[in-house]
Amino acid sequence: MSEPCAQFGNLLATDLIDVSSDPAVLDSEGWWATVVPYEGEAIFARFAHVRPGQAKKGRWVGPEHDAWSTSMSRQVYIDAVSATREYIAKGEVYQANICRVMSAPLADPSMQDITGLAALLARGNPSPYGGFVQLPAGCHPGVPADGVHIATASPELFLQREADVIESGPIKGTGKTAADLAPKDSAENVMIVDLVRNDLSVVCRTGSVTVPRLLTLEEHPGLVHLVSYVRGELRDGVTWPELLDASFPPGSVTGAPKSSALRIIAELEPASRGPYCGAIGWVNADNRTAELAVTIRTFWISEGSVHFGTGAGITWGSDPVHEWEETELKRAKLLTVAGGIWEGGST
Repeated sequence: MSEPCAQFGNLLATDLIDVSSDPAVLDSEGWWATVVPYEGEAIFARFAHVRPGQAKKGRWVGPEHDAWSTSMSRQVYIDAVSATREYIAKGEVYQANICRVMSAPLADPSMQDITGLAALLARGNPSPYGGFVQLPAGCHPGVPADGVHIATASPELFLQREADVIESGPIKGTGKTAADLAPKDSAENVMIVDLVRNDLSVVCRTGSVTVPRLLTLEEHPGLVHLVSYVRGELRDGVTWPELLDASFPPGSVTGAPKSSALRIIAELEPASRGPYCGAIGWVNADNRTAELAVTIRTFWISEGSVHFGTGAGITWGSDPVHEWEETELKRAKLLTVAGGIWEGGST
């Protein structure tokens, strides 16, 4: 059986101590690998040893390109975008993120190691918040029956913490190049920035929430994003459960107002998002630091298949066909990378 471990960037965590689904443990002690799914039970895994280094990566043989199925066909997705625009026209929501989940069976799940897929992602699609969490089934009573096998190439910061200072970096606006970005993308970004400001204001000191960077253009493999950063100073005594209650799920993958967007997402998306659009990363309770990414550009294994989510933010200015094409752009390179072979070993 593979050993439980986690890695984010150059930080390797080994020797599992405890697993919990209670976010209150993040206020206790130790270093916790953190997986908070959009739908499902959170997993917080405490490791005894955390050090710079690279894990030995296991074998991965990726699915063929035509093995992937999607929870929403092109027409179903276009219809969902049109339905979202109708809700916008009625004034029920300003923006909503509509997503689909892609799945492919694994020919021999016992030979498919998520750490090998993580190695392929690090090599073929490097990202600022890339990493993996591997908790094999049976390694701890708190681990789900299927285990936790998740690898991310996320480009998006959900929450970064330094003592009482908290920062979020919502992404809205995607294109192959900067020339592909339209006024709709900037408007959508500003809309979500306002939502994140409101979320953080619930737990931050009055007047401390600022936007140090607005509409920054960031380049990533195969595409560009518009990114903004929102920062605030937590009030005295704010706990991790309170912080997550205020900010989760991330505004960039839900919509505004968030409550209306969540209702529309539940109505229009036929498949559970699972870990996708949640949060993944680490929390160090000892020195009150953390780095959690939005769980996009992410693969996870369950029930003998590997899964991947892709989506787009819908506004009144959205063209349904263009939004479908954006989901295709976001998946294209990553599914190619995941279809590769990793024979095992270090990176």
